[in-house]
Amino acid sequence: MKLFNCAVAVAVVAVGFMATAPKSEAQVSINIGAAPVCPYGYYDYAPYACAPYGYYGSEWFNGGVFIGAGPWFHGPAGFHGHVDNRFDIHRGYGGPLPNRGDHPEPGRGFDHIDHFRGNEMRDGRGHVGGGRR
Repeated sequence: MKLFNCAVAVAVVAVGFMATAPKSEAQVSINIGAAPVCPYGYYDYAPYACAPYGYYGSEWFNGGVFIGAGPWFHGPAGFHGHVDNRFDIHRGYGGPLPNRGDHPEPGRGFDHIDHFRGNEMRDGRGHVGGGRR
């Protein structure tokens, strides 16, 4: 009987400790940091490398500033814009890419890209399709 009373006492103490233990809230916080500073925008998928001049059409820029892509996208709801996927590294593009922090080359404006040939619509969040062609 002494053994049973001892086991009950231990169980009561254990329940008491569990009742007073601090509760942890399950919350996930992801800090993605600042958007990459690229002269002609960045791809809308990780690792968010700088996109070359000519990948994005003019609708991706507002006052010469890239509207963003991926988690930093700040364009209008339902936005879809033209890209030239021949400049997409996932599609085999192996040409030069600007580095983060580079400045745009003089004479390469964003409001009108000469000879732009957009062949794909993207939504800025890594999805192809949608919008009007």
